[in-house]
Amino acid sequence: MNGQNNLPVAVIGAGPVGLAAAAHLLERGLEPVVFEQGTTAGAAVAQWRHIRLFSPWRFNLDAAAVRLLEESGWEAPRLTALPYGGELLDNYLEPLAALPQIASRLHTGARVTAVSRQGLDKTHVKKRDDAPFVVRVQHADGRIRDHAVAAVIDASGTWSARNPLGTSGLPAIGEEAMADRISAPLPDVLGRDRAMFAGRRVLVVGAGHSAANTLINLSDLAREEPGTRILWAVRGGSADKVYGGGDADGLPARGQLGSRLRRLVEAGRVELHTGFGIASLSSAGPGVTAGAVDGRALEADVVIPCTGFRPDLDILRELRLDLDPAVEAPMQLGPLIDPEFHSCGTVPPHGAKLLAHPDKDFYIVGMKSYGRAPTFLLATGYEQVRSVAAALAGDREAADTVQLELPETGVCSTDAGSSCDTPAPGDIRGMEEAEAACCGATEPVLVGFPTGLTHGRSGAN
Repeated sequence: MNGQNNLPVAVIGAGPVGLAAAAHLLERGLEPVVFEQGTTAGAAVAQWRHIRLFSPWRFNLDAAAVRLLEESGWEAPRLTALPYGGELLDNYLEPLAALPQIASRLHTGARVTAVSRQGLDKTHVKKRDDAPFVVRVQHADGRIRDHAVAAVIDASGTWSARNPLGTSGLPAIGEEAMADRISAPLPDVLGRDRAMFAGRRVLVVGAGHSAANTLINLSDLAREEPGTRILWAVRGGSADKVYGGGDADGLPARGQLGSRLRRLVEAGRVELHTGFGIASLSSAGPGVTAGAVDGRALEADVVIPCTGFRPDLDILRELRLDLDPAVEAPMQLGPLIDPEFHSCGTVPPHGAKLLAHPDKDFYIVGMKSYGRAPTFLLATGYEQVRSVAAALAGDREAADTVQLELPETGVCSTDAGSSCDTPAPGDIRGMEEAEAACCGATEPVLVGFPTGLTHGRSGAN
């Protein structure tokens, strides 16, 4: 790190990947300082604690973090169980954040507002790599302070930046004005947020597992709360992608989710509107009218956006980044994760080399590293930060040897020049293991009893 070993490494975000980064840095003898804008570690996960992941515990734990926890007497949960977000938080992230090694380096209520090079804006090149980074932070007491650090790992996730409801990547006309009639992503329909939806007309927008889980929870609510009406708008010509493989799905929980949703639509309990690209939102008394590009309109009392997420890059404006123009991931990673061509099962393991930017020793990791691509998994994020910590410690061999171990299916290793191994045809058990590993954390939200901000999104940081 350019001889700046006296300075700490800043980690932005204290979600699963951010805390894992801190654990790996500590193992490498480096000093982390973690900035989390929420009031607690895992603040984003707390927003979807009612969501169950598709992937079992074994794929949602980081090795370095586990080693730290076990030193304190922590006992791992049953590794084959599918955790809810709340369990991930209560049984893993909170105990990890409470360890003295982490707690003494964790700043909560600390919102990073900018990252730059000390004394240099992005137009200056001379001796740029020798200059420390400056991380500007607004702390909980309102104080704003610039922190000089040797390197920066941005694990801030994408939870705070959902995709708009409109087409063309833009907000629908009137979307900002109707903000009070649009819920947060993945609301707790049956619990914390029940009053917002009970007995009302609810429009769910989106065609992913987040939408499926939300629709199923709304149908359960409708049985208990007469007058609850459920509308579902998807941009495509059908909902087959959401229904998935049913009983033939490699992840049984995910297949059951799709099958159940299909039955609800066929029974008329969920009113499906296909080819409905939203062009505008306007006031309809206390409710809202969603106008489609083709002129159709739907009236609802509240809209639930299940439209996915995108990275917030504003804090990085003064850094020299090299981003893929399509998905806004690091340039070398972008083509490997483009959702038009790849799923989580076809993305090879990757580390510091593919995550590097022109500003040396700056890395975007975790869900944010995937930009707008929705197929991230926690296991990938953990391998990313292991590699990055090795690179910052000067161990290039360890940094460049990246792999994901998939039980029953072998090792995905770029060192061997391979992508993820896949089981032989007919090897159902192996296929389930491989799919679970690939879909272990990506849509954190994405799931109803499901997935992670991919299949377990960690919006998660």
